[in-house]
Amino acid sequence: MNALIVYAHPNPRSFNKALLDTAQQTLEEAGHEVRVKDLYAMDFAPVLSAADFEALERGEVPTDIAREQQDLLWSQALIFFYPVWWYGRPAILKGWVDRVLQHGFAFHAGPDGVEGLLGGRKALIVITAGGSKAEHEATDAVDLIHRPMSEGTLGFCGIAEVDVLTFWEVPSATDEQRAAMHADLRTRLATLLPA
Repeated sequence: MNALIVYAHPNPRSFNKALLDTAQQTLEEAGHEVRVKDLYAMDFAPVLSAADFEALERGEVPTDIAREQQDLLWSQALIFFYPVWWYGRPAILKGWVDRVLQHGFAFHAGPDGVEGLLGGRKALIVITAGGSKAEHEATDAVDLIHRPMSEGTLGFCGIAEVDVLTFWEVPSATDEQRAAMHADLRTRLATLLPA
């Protein structure tokens, strides 16, 4: 199967990047084709600009958006890697969503409501968090950190099968705990995309 990985972390030495590397290796060893979008390394422009709006209204898709859309259409599975910042995704990833998942491409709004146009795909969201799960549970924030992406974005665009894997307390995790996180990721990937 074809897997598109969208990665949003500015530090190439982060644990988030180590998880991405594990995912890419695991999927390729299982025979899947993988494309990686490292948004920071790409210097992806995250702002949906007035020029973008004008071009899209004319039916012209800016080149960088068209390239992302083509890779998304190529994919059968989407995998997102990012840290949780301020209970949400990094701005560069939100900007990727704003610019790439356009009306008429990712969804259609008509008289009968909204129809997601990216159905038939699976998705996995992998989030790294500095805080503990208990802290997030105490403030009812466990779902808050992923629902804008899992439901508000992917579900809205018709992707019904969305799995979320959150790794807690990453900065203080031991080597043994980090190894277990990598193992958890490999297990989720095997479920998402069986060999």
